[in-house]
Amino acid sequence: MKFGILGAGQLAQMMAIAGREINDEFSFLSDDPNSCSAPYGDLIVASYEDVNAQNKLAQWADVVTYEFENVSGEAVANIEAQVPVHPSSSALAVSSDRLLEKTLFNSQQVGTADFCAVSSAEEVVNAFKELARPCILKTRSEGYDGKGQAVIRSLDDIAAAWESVGGVPCILEAMVPFDREISVIAARSPSGEIAYYPISENSHREGILRLSVALQNDPMQATAESMVKRLMEELNYVGVIALELFQVGNELLANEFAPRVHNTGHWTIEGAVTSQFKNHLLAIADERLGSTTVSTDVAMVNLIGSIPEQERLAAVPAANLHAYGKSDRANRKVGHITLVRNNEQSLYEFKQDVSTLLAMVGEADLAASFLK
Repeated sequence: MKFGILGAGQLAQMMAIAGREINDEFSFLSDDPNSCSAPYGDLIVASYEDVNAQNKLAQWADVVTYEFENVSGEAVANIEAQVPVHPSSSALAVSSDRLLEKTLFNSQQVGTADFCAVSSAEEVVNAFKELARPCILKTRSEGYDGKGQAVIRSLDDIAAAWESVGGVPCILEAMVPFDREISVIAARSPSGEIAYYPISENSHREGILRLSVALQNDPMQATAESMVKRLMEELNYVGVIALELFQVGNELLANEFAPRVHNTGHWTIEGAVTSQFKNHLLAIADERLGSTTVSTDVAMVNLIGSIPEQERLAAVPAANLHAYGKSDRANRKVGHITLVRNNEQSLYEFKQDVSTLLAMVGEADLAASFLK
């Protein structure tokens, strides 16, 4: 099978690694000649807006997908006119606009924080007074890992917040006093077959994911599955999807969804029978989905900025290092480590290993709280 991928970062790389195990072929379109996926297939170096490059990818591939939401909708629509693209351009359009996304959630009885659409500083003032609580101003598009966002706690914060997001159309969203952040990842095929992974409990700092822990038999699993199922069926969705949620008491509120493989599911590579990357390929190729069974405790630690030296990692022999081949840079995702509890470990010993890794990568507070 020939898979074309818009983007050539680590998510495309991990898809290609999963697919090469069964002799799939890959071609990537990226404007970065040094993309970390380059060793895993053919790299078309061009702007995502380059129609000739889009056509070249479409003419080569059996099916096309993408690894991030900020790719042009026009580019995806052009390719979609020539070859199947999954998830579809319509799903991409919704996920790329926070107002459309929140509207979809509400139409499917998927709860969200209270929000208002705003297009000027004056509208932000009025919306803030209406919501009457601390809020987050979020650009409607092109925001990820905390980018395009500003916290507003009082009317005095609004002018600076509006300027910081560039004065573009936004939503103002009431801050949620959540108990925890979780996500559910699922895959859906064109025939409607759905496979769900156990939910992940996630920890962020500065808007960037630091830790994900797979939770088997969590009491919120069925609710999360029901929510993501409604979204997939409404969108006639094909591929892997990740739905990020806040838990407030016994209620789940949707934050956002990602129409792609997702950072909170990286633990599936070693932790599940079939990884999210393999199941994404199976789904978009219209093949039977693989088992999502998880048999033990699993956690994933993100590596942000740099990768610890091998000598230090040796202190945790069970660490499965995935280095993406990127150069070091502040706030850049350069790799991740998966830990799978083995039969000889107690749960506390497993948690000690996770805590050791967290401390090693500069997450001392999270390391301490994880052991409690």
